[in-house]
Amino acid sequence: MTEFNRRKFLEGSAGVAAAATFGTGAAVFAPAVHAQALVYKPEKGAKLRVLRWSRFVQGDIDAYMVNVKRFTEKTGIEVRVDNEGWEDVRPKAAVAANTGAGPDIILSTNDDANLYPEKLLDVTDLATYLARKYGGWYPACEAYLRPDGKKWIGIPLGAAGAMMVYRQSMLKAAGFDAFPKDTTGFLAMLKALHAKGTPGGFALGNATGDGLWTNWLIWSHGGKLVDQNNKVVIDSAETIKALEYAKEMYPHLIPGTLSWLDPNNNKAFLDSQISVTNNGISIYYATKIATDPKVQALKEDVQHASYPIGPVGVPTESHLFFNQMVMKYTKYPQAAKEFLRFMMEQEQFEPWLTSASGYIAPPLDAYAKIPVWTSDPKNTPYRDAVKNMRPSGFAGKLGYASAGAGADFIVVNMVAEAASGSKTPKEAAERAQKRAERYYKV
Repeated sequence: MTEFNRRKFLEGSAGVAAAATFGTGAAVFAPAVHAQALVYKPEKGAKLRVLRWSRFVQGDIDAYMVNVKRFTEKTGIEVRVDNEGWEDVRPKAAVAANTGAGPDIILSTNDDANLYPEKLLDVTDLATYLARKYGGWYPACEAYLRPDGKKWIGIPLGAAGAMMVYRQSMLKAAGFDAFPKDTTGFLAMLKALHAKGTPGGFALGNATGDGLWTNWLIWSHGGKLVDQNNKVVIDSAETIKALEYAKEMYPHLIPGTLSWLDPNNNKAFLDSQISVTNNGISIYYATKIATDPKVQALKEDVQHASYPIGPVGVPTESHLFFNQMVMKYTKYPQAAKEFLRFMMEQEQFEPWLTSASGYIAPPLDAYAKIPVWTSDPKNTPYRDAVKNMRPSGFAGKLGYASAGAGADFIVVNMVAEAASGSKTPKEAAERAQKRAERYYKV
């Protein structure tokens, strides 16, 4: 966690730091005694429809649906859950917001909520209750879903932590006993792996989650899309250096990454086509549940590491943030908020996080203490993804502009253009500058 984020978290969590305590072994949960119960009265005859992103870890959706069933059994409220790919949720959510019809609750990504904040139900009461009971929200949660510093326009769900996923045996064969901790060593590793016929692979297509590694690349060299005043500054010397680095990386990656979306690197890794990529814990999870002996054999070889540190000298993590939005047009706002409250309570949320095997990093401090993060050491690197992450609109304030620029894949496209040589680093940065300025209008 950066010093800024640590300070923000401590300030925001004053008085609630002891919100939860856990014993060793099985979790012993003790909610904050001063957190008053929150009671919603669902509307008579309420029915809910939920649109959420489809699973990359089967345990996620299995446990989620168990909790949905429990909610219906407890309240009598029928809940329909529709699952769509990340790339499909965003446009469907936008259509629903603009037409005023569709799902009551939408689980979406990054700062999509900031595309239509006026279309979302105010959930400040629920966000405040959960923060008091479960140790406080991490700073990135407030940046994404409390953009005005006052009203909450959604409830944070967590993030799919993006770490470096690699084959230990292939690194050793290329002459590396440990994963490099800086970008200089990382580039040397990619070159050595490629020379051994075991290249890396990083998505350069419009991948909602896996394309976020390009944020790390730019930030690690000191570049950023906008400054603290939301002035577009992507066309900078720092960005050019990052793009020159990307151009050095590209020849040592497996061919085809320009068209990769979120599933591609998983498939390539599990098929032993690549030795290193950026991904959630879903690759490791797949090796644990695989019936294919070749995939099973990868389990012990798969390792996780943090992103290397670049010239800026500090971590610059970018992860896929998940939000839960209640649409203002819903006929059942009380039922919708009660559903989210129920799903975020420890009795439901902890088993869900556990079943997802570390795929979703928690947004509330208390849930970082549950056993799933230490029961398997390979899960631990993913635990603090929300705690340590920079919002995608760094270093500016999130809003319509940041959400639009993110949805338009400006940074991903810029890196792809420069890396592949279709544009020079300077040309790619200039194009990104012009594209971003259309969103960040002065």
